[in-house]
Amino acid sequence: MSQNTGAQVGSEIDTAHTDMIHDAQMDYHGKRLATCSSDRTVKIFDVEEGVSEEKYTLVKELRGHEGPVWQVAWAHPSFGSLLASCSHDKKVFVYRENDAGWEKIKSFSHLSSVNSVAWGPQSVDKPLLASASSDGTVQVHEMMNSPDDWSSKSIDAHAGGVMSVSWAPSITQRSLVQGADRIKLRFATCGCDNLIKIWEKDQSGNWNQAHVLQGHTHWVRDVAWTPNSGIANAMIASCSQDGTVLIWEEGERWNSKPLWSADRAKHTGTVWRVSWSLTGSILAVSTSDNKVTLWKQSLTEDTWDCVSELSQPNV
Repeated sequence: MSQNTGAQVGSEIDTAHTDMIHDAQMDYHGKRLATCSSDRTVKIFDVEEGVSEEKYTLVKELRGHEGPVWQVAWAHPSFGSLLASCSHDKKVFVYRENDAGWEKIKSFSHLSSVNSVAWGPQSVDKPLLASASSDGTVQVHEMMNSPDDWSSKSIDAHAGGVMSVSWAPSITQRSLVQGADRIKLRFATCGCDNLIKIWEKDQSGNWNQAHVLQGHTHWVRDVAWTPNSGIANAMIASCSQDGTVLIWEEGERWNSKPLWSADRAKHTGTVWRVSWSLTGSILAVSTSDNKVTLWKQSLTEDTWDCVSELSQPNV
């Protein structure tokens, strides 16, 4: 699920993928759509607004992965046209669009399936890309002096495997040591140890575990940090194989509240994905019963209300 909700509700796109589609992401401006599939391809579509519906035109099919492609992610346009993909083949690919079209500019490797990729915030000077793998690690890749020059750091994150990674909006802090502002970088991960972890970058460039959030009783499938939208306290949404979605709010400590009742959780099954709208006011939730529900925080801020539900027949 993309954070950009440019696609019209109910529109159907013939992607011509020959196997299951695992992810679909709009770019920042909603003018490009990237999809990926078990057919081992990534496809890029131009999006044009029509009178009654949007028009999707295939502009490029990217090949090279040797297994199902689980996820795609667009970088912020301030870094140019950059797209990342990750696959069961243990690889992460980075593609760039230039005058000649799309080309693969970099490949990174894990020891097992790579389940998630996410670009860092736009406020940093150079593109940052995080990749999460079933080998239990998260790698943080930073473009250096040229598109083919990257540095990478590996973090032992979750025993049993990492399912997802999500960056926090960057925060500018005043450094008492250096007497200048610096950008505070954080990201959240989740995994097969039923935990969510928050990682922070220190002034030496190392990534340290800052918090461990416990609340789920089974694998945590996805985690999503709310975008920077003027919300007083940072919030994270997490979802699990235990049928629950938790909303974590940062204060003196991280506290969680369930998105829905325990009774609903018993009948939901696995919750696969959570995704915030660009404003951070709507949370989309995808479940194993082929439903996507949209949730909005109530005026009392103690509960969340379901404002829409979309169902897809079994295929």
